Amino acid sequence: MPRLTPDNACLLVIDLQERLMPTIAHAEAITENTALLMRAAAHFGLPVALSEHYLKGLGPTVESISQALPAGACRFEKTRFSAAVPPLEAWLTDHGRPNVLVCGVEAHVCVLQTALDLRSAGRTPFLMTDAISAGQAQQIAPALRRLELSGCVPSGCLSAMYELAGDAANPSFKGMLALAKAIRPLPG
Repeated sequence: MPRLTPDNACLLVIDLQERLMPTIAHAEAITENTALLMRAAAHFGLPVALSEHYLKGLGPTVESISQALPAGACRFEKTRFSAAVPPLEAWLTDHGRPNVLVCGVEAHVCVLQTALDLRSAGRTPFLMTDAISAGQAQQIAPALRRLELSGCVPSGCLSAMYELAGDAANPSFKGMLALAKAIRPLPG
């Protein structure tokens, strides 16, 4: 099982968009956890990519996520449910990071198809389970279970942050700690 390090990981944020998020279970916590994870990624120097699905219909990315997007991040539109489209594939190849922290919506559609495609391409998706949701909450667990059986790694924002820090003596640890303490647990 691979370990996350700042040198081997990147972050992919999938479709947290204005017209979609009001329909998503635990949307506020998912959005806040994703924004914190994006700040942690920037803190550790992880490249960040963000997909937007069918902008005309679903609108732009929610403001708090757009504001957390680090300079130089890859932002791309897609119409395929999988975010593993040519702009992302080129970005992943350019960065050479085999481990992809995956968060976003919806668990059983775009997150599922993206993670399966990343796995098929030889990458290891780490599923940030406290930053993944769906409009129908009962769809989340089966999607995450299917992905785990397919070789994806279930994890969470807090666990990923500590794994990226690696050591309390790491100079990055103190800066990460404030972010980690703000992660919101999901109900149930």
